[in-house]
Amino acid sequence: MAIVDAYEALSVVEKQAIQKRTLRVLVLGQMAGSAALSAAVTVGAFVIQDMLGQKTPWGGIASATVTVGTAFMAQLLSRLMLRQGRRRGLMLGYSLALLGGLIAGCGVELQSLTVFLCGLFLFGNGQSANLLSRYAATDLAEANQRGAAMSRILFASTFGAVLGPVLIRPAEYLGQNLFGWNLYTGPWVFSGLFFITSFVNVSLRLKPDPLILSGGTLSQRSAANQSIDESRPSVLQFLVSSPRTRLAFYGIVVSHVTMVAVMTMTPVHLREHGHETVSAYIISLHIAGMYAFSPLVGRFSDTKGRLNTLLVGCLVLIASTVMSAMAGSNPAVFFPSLWLLGIGWSFGLIGASSLLIDSVPIEQRVRVQGAADVAMSLFGGLAGFSSGFIRSSIGFPWLSLLGTFIVLLLIAVLLLNIVRTQQE
Repeated sequence: MAIVDAYEALSVVEKQAIQKRTLRVLVLGQMAGSAALSAAVTVGAFVIQDMLGQKTPWGGIASATVTVGTAFMAQLLSRLMLRQGRRRGLMLGYSLALLGGLIAGCGVELQSLTVFLCGLFLFGNGQSANLLSRYAATDLAEANQRGAAMSRILFASTFGAVLGPVLIRPAEYLGQNLFGWNLYTGPWVFSGLFFITSFVNVSLRLKPDPLILSGGTLSQRSAANQSIDESRPSVLQFLVSSPRTRLAFYGIVVSHVTMVAVMTMTPVHLREHGHETVSAYIISLHIAGMYAFSPLVGRFSDTKGRLNTLLVGCLVLIASTVMSAMAGSNPAVFFPSLWLLGIGWSFGLIGASSLLIDSVPIEQRVRVQGAADVAMSLFGGLAGFSSGFIRSSIGFPWLSLLGTFIVLLLIAVLLLNIVRTQQE
């Protein structure tokens, strides 16, 4: 408790200085990590096609494997952070992502699907670290500044996400001409190496550790020793225990599933029609839509309400998926469509996540948030995996309209909740 007591003894100005430094460190790590992840997502399906054939329905397995790796590691990193602080957890996530990128590159070079997928699984650990860093931003923030702190980390993802796909071509060129690698080996190797920046930045500069400084690890241990039976109720039971928590859970899952399914198959669809080069820029704009407006979306959620924010997200997702279904092979239509897909995801995820926080007692909040993030990643992985089969069976336009349909179901649940709230 000595370090916590020392922190509490600091002046307000000194505490603010530590928080600002913490945010600067986290922002740099987030930028490098998101650049690596966005670059990798763009070429993942292409690698599968090169290995299994252009007509393979397994194109979405690359995105799915990364997402499953993210879900798997999320709980493990969270537990490590609770025991040893944010720094150790982020270091582990980034180091595994570095290793995963190199292994994935080896898989591409060897034309080994097994090696490639093993690399992708580890690479997804970097996304776990990136997602958890948004919570690290709030450890030392005042209660009325936590949203702003979190949105700053998400906003930082914009720069990395836009930069990543743009660097694909240079990585391909360097890999082929300097090292004699296959076309897609370079992007994976260099994406993995990007995590060196994140790892070194966190290991050397995230001191003092924000979670330890706030007493978070000690308080969690104390809470664990109290007479609370962690198994009752189960997290799943708690998530479906009330209409608002169910709505929040559905909102998180549906927003993510719709985004992942359409985003994963867009590069494949464009490549099939001879637009492989432009797909990198479309994905870059899409990811910018996911993160660039997060501060504004967060403010909208605080002022206009969680339900209205989720509703806006649903409407934007519907507009996006309908545009994608009608786009045909015209890449010009995919630029605004995928941009709106990212914005809709941002509104949906922030609105639903905020609703979940508001609906859950503080003693259950960490468990429920963790379970919701795991479910989001697992269902996202399933969406990425199945999207290739759906596109192969019924075509990309119907895949997009399937996204429209599930969002319409969410709107129905949302409107019922609004009516119930007004009646109460």
